[in-house]
Amino acid sequence: MYQNLPYQLDTCSKGFFRKPKKEASWLAVLLKEKISYFQTLFSLSICNLGLILFYVIFFNSQKTFSQEVKQDTVKRKKIGLVLSGGGAKGFAHIGVLKVLEEAGIKIDFIGGTSMGAIIGGLYASGYNATQIDSIFQQTNFDELINDYIPRSSKNFYGKRNDELYALVLPFNKLRVGIPEALSKGMYNYNLLTSLTRNVRHVRDFNKLPIPFLCIGTNIETGEEVLLDKGNLVQAMMASAAFPSLFSPVEIDGKLLVDGGVINNYPIKEVRELGADIIIGVDVQDDLLDRKSLKNATRILVQISNLHSIEKMKRKIKNTDLYIKPDIRNYGVISFDKGTEIIRKGEEAAFSIYEKIDSLADKQNLYRKPKLQISSDTLHIGKINSNKLENFTKEYINSKLRFKPGSTITYEDLRVGMNNINSTQNFSAMLYRLDPNGEKDDLNLQLTENPTQTYLKLGLHYDGLYKSAILLNLTHKKTFLKNDNTSLDIILGDNFRYDLNYYVENGFNISFGFRSRLNQFNRNVVKSISNIGVDNPSINLINVDFLDVSNQAYFQTIFVQKFLMGGGVEYKFLNIKSPTIATTAPKIDESTYLSLFGYLKYDSFDNKSFPSTGWYGSGDIQTYLASSNYTGLFNPFTTARAEAGFARTLFKNATVKFQTEAGLSIGGDSVPFFDFILGGYGYNKINNFNYFYGYDFLSIAADSYIKTTITLDYEILKKNHINFSANFANLGDGLFRTVDWISMPKYTGYAVGYGLETIIGPIEIKHSWSPETPKGYTWFSIGFLF
Repeated sequence: MYQNLPYQLDTCSKGFFRKPKKEASWLAVLLKEKISYFQTLFSLSICNLGLILFYVIFFNSQKTFSQEVKQDTVKRKKIGLVLSGGGAKGFAHIGVLKVLEEAGIKIDFIGGTSMGAIIGGLYASGYNATQIDSIFQQTNFDELINDYIPRSSKNFYGKRNDELYALVLPFNKLRVGIPEALSKGMYNYNLLTSLTRNVRHVRDFNKLPIPFLCIGTNIETGEEVLLDKGNLVQAMMASAAFPSLFSPVEIDGKLLVDGGVINNYPIKEVRELGADIIIGVDVQDDLLDRKSLKNATRILVQISNLHSIEKMKRKIKNTDLYIKPDIRNYGVISFDKGTEIIRKGEEAAFSIYEKIDSLADKQNLYRKPKLQISSDTLHIGKINSNKLENFTKEYINSKLRFKPGSTITYEDLRVGMNNINSTQNFSAMLYRLDPNGEKDDLNLQLTENPTQTYLKLGLHYDGLYKSAILLNLTHKKTFLKNDNTSLDIILGDNFRYDLNYYVENGFNISFGFRSRLNQFNRNVVKSISNIGVDNPSINLINVDFLDVSNQAYFQTIFVQKFLMGGGVEYKFLNIKSPTIATTAPKIDESTYLSLFGYLKYDSFDNKSFPSTGWYGSGDIQTYLASSNYTGLFNPFTTARAEAGFARTLFKNATVKFQTEAGLSIGGDSVPFFDFILGGYGYNKINNFNYFYGYDFLSIAADSYIKTTITLDYEILKKNHINFSANFANLGDGLFRTVDWISMPKYTGYAVGYGLETIIGPIEIKHSWSPETPKGYTWFSIGFLF
């Protein structure tokens, strides 16, 4: 049995035994090495142990190597998702993402264009499909498309302008132009900035939770621009800047519009990121026939698709898993059908669910977690802006309403950017938040509006001034930076004008000049005449009223919310009456010099039909001198205060409560400056005010207190029905006694219907009072001027 032992041992382990130099019998060898017998056995055991270890290590290493090779050959393939553009039809992407998540599919790369860039960017930044669905369900797309700016973001001058004009057009070299786009996109920009706060400092899109890219089109060269670096929000906005709907976005000196113009399906770019398998979602329109091309939007989309439809056909062939939702009955602006379109995306994905399911890792199904959104708080370090020619740094900071070193929220940032946007002084606005230690620097890129002159138009009718057409010419930077010159010419039954020059310096003192002319012919309360009328049955007299007022004033923002100001006024009054023509037709023809001051606050979300907000104002005016046509003038002061609030009671139902009071101080006031109430729907000047149940300007006294309550219900969008009740006490020297807190002497009620239109509110009200024998029906059309 040991015949070959020396050889076997040698071959087992070189060095344990050496092979004899010549052959010998096994017995001789054994006898010769008898002394080493046990050593031999021990060595044999060691050799066998070594042999066993060798086989174990060898075969295990072979097995491990085999497993690694096997695992490498079945390594999970990287999945890329391509989302095409299509406006509102892109909501279908959300439905597809829901199904992919349900199947446990992990997306490794995302590329998108237009709406595909918006949804893809949000998904890449960490949101899951359910969260994106919730975001889009809560977004008001009417406000997004129209670049809605809340009324609260506008200064008092801006509010006045927005509530006067129905149409605003650029005007240059005696030629009327049209705006370059319906929207600058700031509503969307602010929204996306807040949504992507978790990744606001990421400048390489490959470092997002999911690597991402999108496509833009250089509008000047027609070239495709790959957007995979920079500011994520700017990139998404540029890719989705549909021509004529949204303004172009400038990135790195290139003016970019919707990427769908040149590449609506970036499959090649996503493959180059490293995707092995492409899932593509196509929401692009096929070419439409003439019967379907019913509006300008569809025609613009068709023009865009003419160049991309053939490219899309080729790209579809290179898509591993192609999904085409059936959204033929929807358009690019069918945002009100979002829920239906999302469902169409789900249905399209479920129709090929077996193919989707085959891509899932059955041993490790992926479940995308809900994104935990980071803090809403921002600690602002520096505020930087590009150099502006016509506006100062102080002007910009005052509009933001926060300063370097402030701690703000994203809502504060949104409000600040809306304040700048509301000035209409900038044709494009971009901003980003860059890291500065524990703080964020706010870097602004503002493009000054090249149009400095505007032609504005308005229409109005009421029972006092009658019909009127408003023509306005507005020019910026007439003499100084931050200035604005505006001239209203009102043509109709009663010619009027209103000239304003205003220099706005934000938190610093602003100043201006205003000249206006108002005139009308109307029956008004006879007590405004300093000449007695013998017939006691006459309560009203017909007057031709003309008022020319010139003011120089200053004002400033107080605690960032209140407008505080004052100035000097020079007024000319000419009042005459055909009713008393036989005695002395002229009631007054005097000039008046006065000083005035005021404090205002206004956070109503809508001037005519507010659903929320507060309003407050107070003013005081001291008349110092007069040319004194009547010979009865003595210096006197009038003071007035008003406060109100609006609250939503339940859906579409609101209540508005207002109270106001006024009085004269000093000598007997001139009756033309009494507080005169009655009627509704006219532009209020001097101490004129509304009162339901009474005819225009039919009750007057030197002191009054009034309360109004209005219940409003929006029966359909922008259609309102309302009921109002007002109560007042009026009297000369009313506040010298406690009579002002007695039961109201004057009451009135009104029911009405109102419609919000592009020219302003159109209203009809029927009013009545227990104290008067007849009711009054009033029509008011358009903004008040």
